Amino acid sequence: MSKSGGVSRPCFFLVAGAALWRARRAFTGRAASLVAADGNRSGDPCRGRYVYIHDLPPRFNADILRGCAAASDRWAGMCEDVGNAGLGRPLSGGALTGETGWYATNQFALDAIIHARVRQYGCLTNDSSAAAAVFVPFYAGFEFARHVWGYDNAARDAAARDLVRWLVQRPEWRRAGGRDHFLVAGRTGWDFRRDAYPNATWGTNLFLLPAVKNMTFLVVETATMGWGNDLAVPYPTYFHPRTDSDVLNWQHRIRNADRWWFMSFVGAARPGDPCSIRSQVMDQCRASPACRQLGCASGTAQCHYPGDIMVLFQSSTFCLQPPGDSASRRSTFDAMVAGCIPVFFQPRSAYLQYRWHLPKDHATYSVFIPAESVRSGNVSVEAELRKIPAPAIELVYADPRYKLETVKDAFDVAMNGILERVAEPAERQIGSYWR
Repeated sequence: MSKSGGVSRPCFFLVAGAALWRARRAFTGRAASLVAADGNRSGDPCRGRYVYIHDLPPRFNADILRGCAAASDRWAGMCEDVGNAGLGRPLSGGALTGETGWYATNQFALDAIIHARVRQYGCLTNDSSAAAAVFVPFYAGFEFARHVWGYDNAARDAAARDLVRWLVQRPEWRRAGGRDHFLVAGRTGWDFRRDAYPNATWGTNLFLLPAVKNMTFLVVETATMGWGNDLAVPYPTYFHPRTDSDVLNWQHRIRNADRWWFMSFVGAARPGDPCSIRSQVMDQCRASPACRQLGCASGTAQCHYPGDIMVLFQSSTFCLQPPGDSASRRSTFDAMVAGCIPVFFQPRSAYLQYRWHLPKDHATYSVFIPAESVRSGNVSVEAELRKIPAPAIELVYADPRYKLETVKDAFDVAMNGILERVAEPAERQIGSYWR
């Protein structure tokens, strides 16, 4: 059992955008550091860091957004969710009174958010031959949602295969066989590896298409734990600061927040999943006067109101993060933004995911309690948490329509990782995420 006994609360390594200050220094990267030094000597700070954006036909991105209403039966409210460059509708009032940069952001909206953020990148080039990396703005996650139910596998894969046909004809692709190309698919990696499961009918085969095996895909949860071509970046939260002052104001508020609840949980049980420990975690929470939970069961809506969620997380010391439909949770990052320490029960919930964005020393920002200990009834979550002090971190993506001046966001950290990865020789790319 991992305990954070060496860190006192609050220990804010805030970098608006899901990077700790020390993590940002660590992940500037070997190749990126060398390139930066060489760039300074040449007088071009972007040398070795240029990014070229493929001008894809609109059917791969803009048309998907324009056709959002047609997907309403599969993604309720999609049109509202993908507005404001993917941030969704602005939030104000209640717990967010006087704050700016808050939006009702959908957890799977990263396709549009990162696309807009890449457009703000300081080292873009129209000369693809000068680019160190090539961005492919295909909205794979949104396309997934449009065909997730009621379609056969051929329909689910049609856009991905169309994209591959378009890419392989480009000179940029032929230059390195796609090894310098990257794409954001703002869902879990499992959603794009359908044939990896026997008799599976869920998702697409985008990541398994032979032509794109050398590409890098950014997802909110990796299916290969960083040993394949899908690498994890944080889920988007509700907070998207426009300026450094937005970050500093929120940081000040969180540092001074009253933590009325010792621990809390937001989510629903998984009664049909024999491996899930959510029912046990919820039972322990209900039995404790020091625990508060918001219900997300069918017919309830508490957990769908960002204000309610942030009020609870701001007033909690520990936020319980048992896995749900998959190992990772967007709730983890909402909790971190609120200064609430995440409590994990599986290493795959975070420790085997966000290598670029979170410290190697997991005890500096979280607590780990093995799921089996909870399932067997041998461990009281509250009793274990009361043995340790409380650290905290915050992780957020900036508003992609603006630039932060001194505070780096999750995109900056991911871009450093991408540039380092594509600079690696082909034989060293596999596993480079963990070096």
